[in-house]
Amino acid sequence: MNYFEAIILAIIEGLTEFLPVSSTGHMAITSALMGIGKDNFVKLFEVAIQLGAILAVVVIYWKKFFNFSDWKFYLKLIIAVIPALVFGFLLNDFIDNTLGNPIFISAVLLIGGVILLLVDKWFKNATIDSEKEITNATALKIGFFQVLAIAFPGLSRSAATILGGMSQKLTKSAAAEFSFFLAVPTMCAATGYKLLKGYHLLNTENIKLLLVGNIVAFIVAIIAIKSFIGFLTKHGFKVFGWYRIALGIIILALFLSGYHIDIN
Repeated sequence: MNYFEAIILAIIEGLTEFLPVSSTGHMAITSALMGIGKDNFVKLFEVAIQLGAILAVVVIYWKKFFNFSDWKFYLKLIIAVIPALVFGFLLNDFIDNTLGNPIFISAVLLIGGVILLLVDKWFKNATIDSEKEITNATALKIGFFQVLAIAFPGLSRSAATILGGMSQKLTKSAAAEFSFFLAVPTMCAATGYKLLKGYHLLNTENIKLLLVGNIVAFIVAIIAIKSFIGFLTKHGFKVFGWYRIALGIIILALFLSGYHIDIN
């Protein structure tokens, strides 16, 4: 991996981490198209640069994250992240294998796209417009929705948790914000686990690549987060649904035509 490739992947991470389109799937496909998908450090890089995107959430919502008197906020995040920690550990090998299957990724993109086309009609009677109104039980239910994104790589963690929130009567904006909040402990745990497993890959040059990647992902994620909630509130999920469907069809067509997307 060179610096140009690192920056490309970091831009994709920053743009897609908090959108319902699957950052993991996008980075896996992009690294494969650049011919670096098999490299073990690239796989570590794709997870580790999520720290930059996560830091963007902490910076934008710093008053929320550093209000230590609001212990209930931290408790909700702890409760919501537990299912992901358990199933993420149990399904780690399955995730690595399915990310190498273009048919699986395209199928999940297509199904997720269809769901996003319909979701605005499914959840119309939202009553919860603030994180403070979310109960511990609701936080746990949203946490189990996040497990769907772990079990089905390409679904999108953001999509799963936002839809989970909306299914529990959260407004689009409240569901999106809680999805952002939940990303912090979830992605920190995933990144820490990946770095622990791949620490032997961290030579001086690779550490520099990680620094560059995290900085780029941080900057791009700030722009994406600030734009996303307003867009989602105004336009809903249809744009993302059609995008997922188009991308899924393209990946499937390339594979069936004999163009092998070599991800693993």
